[in-house]
Amino acid sequence: MITLTDILAYTLALGVAVAIPGPGITALVARSVGSGAQAGYAMLCGVIIGDFLYLSFAVFGLALIATSFGTLFTIIRWGSVAYLLYLAWQFWSAEHHEMSGGENTRHELRAAVATGLVITLGNPKAIAFYLALLPLVLDLNNITFVSWAGILVPVTIFVLLGVGSIYILGAIAIRQILSSSTAQQRLHRVAAVAMAGAAGTIILREM
Repeated sequence: MITLTDILAYTLALGVAVAIPGPGITALVARSVGSGAQAGYAMLCGVIIGDFLYLSFAVFGLALIATSFGTLFTIIRWGSVAYLLYLAWQFWSAEHHEMSGGENTRHELRAAVATGLVITLGNPKAIAFYLALLPLVLDLNNITFVSWAGILVPVTIFVLLGVGSIYILGAIAIRQILSSSTAQQRLHRVAAVAMAGAAGTIILREM
């Protein structure tokens, strides 16, 4: 049976892991700066889905299965690199106009969700946390379906929303302060560099 100490340990470990900037956080900030809060939270939803999948792999004893598909995860990681570089190019070459309230089309929001999911699935930090570190934080043999669904999943969503919101709102504050056309161009360039940097981080970890 999972205890209060286990819950606190998991919450702290996940919070620290998420708060440390990596490819996911970098891309989240870049998306929020470039496209606004809607796109930022849509991307965060994709991140949460990816974390949910890895959490499920670990809790239900599927870590061995997940790690055995080394080729598949390598393809996912390189796919996320290619997608990040594509987004970097989009931000860099975007037409610049006065910023609106941050409204996004359904296609843009779906793309943001997909970005968050792909980046999380290809993020070595997420893989290391759920498939390597998590078994050291929790005794997975003591976790039942009820404790997974009633405790770990809500805690995971709460932590990711909390930490992610801090980064998103910080990015939005910067975006609103620098609202001129020239500043918008610079923000898009910063977002492009951040996306490219996130891709570079994944590449370096693959070497």
